[in-house]
Amino acid sequence: MNIGKDKAGHGALQLTAWATFAVLGWGIAFAAPMSAYAQSLSPDQNLDDSLPASASPADPTTTSAGGAQPVQPTNAASASASNSDSPPNMRLRLDGVDPTTTGSTLDNDLRRVNLPEPTVDGLKARQYPDRADAQGIPLGTFTLRPSVNQSINVERDRTGSTKDNRTFLQTDLRSTLTSDWDRHALTVTGEGVWQKNLSGTSEEKPTINLNADLRLDLPADTTAHLTAGYQFYREDTSDPNAIAGASKQSAVNQFTTGLSLERDFGLLRGTTALALTRTVYSDAVLSDGTKVTLSDRDQTAGTWRGRIGYELSPAIIPFVEVNLGRAIYDQTRDSNGYARSNQSYGGKGGVEFDLGEKFRGELGFGYQHTQFDDSRLASVDSPTIDGNLAWSPQRGTDISIGLSTTVQPSTTAGLSGYTAYQLTSTVSHQLRDDLTAKVTGGTIWRDYPSNGGASDETEYDTAFGLTWGINRYLDLTSNIGYQLTTRKAGDDTHQLQAGVGLTVKR
Repeated sequence: MNIGKDKAGHGALQLTAWATFAVLGWGIAFAAPMSAYAQSLSPDQNLDDSLPASASPADPTTTSAGGAQPVQPTNAASASASNSDSPPNMRLRLDGVDPTTTGSTLDNDLRRVNLPEPTVDGLKARQYPDRADAQGIPLGTFTLRPSVNQSINVERDRTGSTKDNRTFLQTDLRSTLTSDWDRHALTVTGEGVWQKNLSGTSEEKPTINLNADLRLDLPADTTAHLTAGYQFYREDTSDPNAIAGASKQSAVNQFTTGLSLERDFGLLRGTTALALTRTVYSDAVLSDGTKVTLSDRDQTAGTWRGRIGYELSPAIIPFVEVNLGRAIYDQTRDSNGYARSNQSYGGKGGVEFDLGEKFRGELGFGYQHTQFDDSRLASVDSPTIDGNLAWSPQRGTDISIGLSTTVQPSTTAGLSGYTAYQLTSTVSHQLRDDLTAKVTGGTIWRDYPSNGGASDETEYDTAFGLTWGINRYLDLTSNIGYQLTTRKAGDDTHQLQAGVGLTVKR
């Protein structure tokens, strides 16, 4: 009995050993050619695109190395369980292929500092080159997105007992040119407004705004920005420096350029920036045709600022910032005999916060001092508050808020200038896939020095607009807005404007 049991156990042991060797042999024979094939792929190949059809694991005609049994389709659940036992992949490196991975697992986009430039609506512009459903015009390595809006508007102005109405055509041109480079980035934006009065005598208000930003990705976690811009606008009649009774206010031309460097020192973030602004004023025209020369307001201003931030976490970075400025007028003294060239310095402290695409911005509080060359002009000293907020509480809803403090020089004899505190806000909500509503609001408080003899004034404005997407290239727009300027001394100004238009875009 014992002998029979020994023989039976020995036979079972032999059978188990033969089965084990058969399974191991099949696995080694199958894995060896697959491993060699994967290692031979180039980094820009995809494994799924390169496998021959006869090598598919689900092909029932494929046999093992022994040729005895067909290979059965792989079970997805068992494959997932076996992969979960393998060690996690190391971090992919941008400067070469990770030795722990094969070339087939790397994507071309991982080697880029910038992701490919997307289309406006997210469609793949180059996948179907013959289709006309992708927005944007490709220009080599750039993408141009132009739009033109033509509208008809009515405007009602009232200052005290004086009323002025007009009906006018307005053409808005907007365009964005963006690069699609592996490194660095160039963005050029342009906006222009042209107006033509159909009735009424109110002044037409054309504007032009051009800006370019070249971002350079330098070594050692350093980023540089080279900027340039041009702005043209006509002073509003409600502006404190506007010429009273003028039929055409002065046209203002501004040229700007700047350079900034940002460096990441680990937990510390450093920024230094230099900006130059050249401002030129044209003549104003009175109601009787007399021209008033305003060349004594032409000036060149330069500012420098430096910022140091400390990373408490990737989402919260407190900072401190200092700034220095100098403005030099072309003429040493203006038409009233005052030397208005000035120098300024200030500082602020605040915090940057970045919680992803849903919530980001910064807020800072500080103090600014502006001293004029003419001793008869009092210095302007004021606390400052600056910041911006971008919040998207839900898909299709975007909220933005901006705060800014600026010191504006005056043209009134004996008055140095004033501090302008501005608040702007915008709420955009997508009511339907093809209908978007936008509400804007803001206020400007102009705070004059108490010893200057001028009274403070506050400006409020609000507007509501609807945009209906007729199709991919046409939008129907409508808007209505109201602006109120209140003055402690003098009449208040009311302005109501409404219009409807059509936008053509690509």
